[in-house]
Amino acid sequence: MPKISEMRESKFLKKEDVGRGLLATIASCQQHNVAMEGAAPDNKWTLSFHELDKPLVLNSTNIQLCAQICGSEDTDDWTGKRIVLYTDPNVSYAGKLVGGIRVRKPKPSAAPPPPPPVATGPDLTDDDIPFAWMLPFLVPMAFALHFFGTVKV
Repeated sequence: MPKISEMRESKFLKKEDVGRGLLATIASCQQHNVAMEGAAPDNKWTLSFHELDKPLVLNSTNIQLCAQICGSEDTDDWTGKRIVLYTDPNVSYAGKLVGGIRVRKPKPSAAPPPPPPVATGPDLTDDDIPFAWMLPFLVPMAFALHFFGTVKV
């Protein structure tokens, strides 16, 4: 059985439309008549989004949050900016908690993981090199052979 909120069609976004979070790109900010059919006009500011079919009716809180997120009080500067729409259960209307849509800044993209460490061979010890005890004798002999030529017996 459907919930009552699912039975009402709306030309505007409802909290049920956005869920826990929806990333959207602002397409425009304009006024729409939000009055019920047959009622006197009631124009409210709305945000339209590239990804969504319905606009968001803006309240005072969301207007201020959008200005802060977009870094401008000029709504022309909001176009192309990305915001997250989410359901906030703490929104009140007429003194009652009814829940509603809030906006927030998108989280920055996760930083790429650090590159894996450069693979170096295992740490070798004298015990890992066969005949390591001979190195002190071989190095001077190789040096002498290199500079003095072959040894004549």
